[in-house]
Amino acid sequence: MDNQSLPASDFNTDLKLKGFKVYEVDSKASGHNYSRKDFYKISLTSGKYIFHYADRSFETNEPILFFANPRIPYSCEIITPTVDGYACLFTEDFLKLSDRSESFLQSPLFKIGGTPIFKLNREQKDAIGNIFQKMIADQDSSYAFKDELIRNYIGLIVHEALKMQPSENLSKHSNAAERITSVFLELLERQFPIENTERPLELKTAQDFAKNLSVHINYLNSSVKEVTGKPTTTHIAERIISEAKALLQHTDWNIAEIAYALGFEYPTYFNNFFKKKTGHVPKSVRAIHL
Repeated sequence: MDNQSLPASDFNTDLKLKGFKVYEVDSKASGHNYSRKDFYKISLTSGKYIFHYADRSFETNEPILFFANPRIPYSCEIITPTVDGYACLFTEDFLKLSDRSESFLQSPLFKIGGTPIFKLNREQKDAIGNIFQKMIADQDSSYAFKDELIRNYIGLIVHEALKMQPSENLSKHSNAAERITSVFLELLERQFPIENTERPLELKTAQDFAKNLSVHINYLNSSVKEVTGKPTTTHIAERIISEAKALLQHTDWNIAEIAYALGFEYPTYFNNFFKKKTGHVPKSVRAIHL
């Protein structure tokens, strides 16, 4: 089985051990289903592809450099019978984003609203291909500082891409509402489960999600309502209530701690919210469980 068609779970197992994986794309590679992955990915590929990324689609028959963000679901349809290239997968912990330069962090490559696909000419393809070849060679070496070397190679590819003009051929897909809704639901679910009281919920309102997705709130609201039949705020409230019930039933956190973890400034705000949505106060749910 080629690397490109290995199940994501196999990659995840390897990534948990080393934090990164670099490989050459097999000539008989398959595509990817539209889903969120648990790692960052940079790929250099040649062949005919159709990419669906968030609410945009891109078709190419030229060498491309593609940057995948773990927060954004995407799919890749391969049209030609054979493809070739390289790919590098890495976790956020391995990359150590907090240590990266400002230009790296602010690049559009790892942001939801950015352009993740770049067309390459022959010179650019060869130059970046050489970097991937070095990564593969060093990945299997016994060099003591190869992790840092791999990080530097990743940074070099990022800066090579930043020097290019991003492709302007990304276009709205016919089912853009479905794709932006999928992204919203992925982001909502990704915040759960809440595992400790020190990291409270970050995205709590429709405005929070719209800002994170770099779209106007009206567009997000209309898309979510069109696709699911329910308002954005309803999805958020239902998921918070579901998590609140789980925390009340399966943890020993007090009500104030649960309220804070779910993003409420005061326990009374949480109590009022919970009662309005369920008809019960939080204490009663915990008492029934006990």
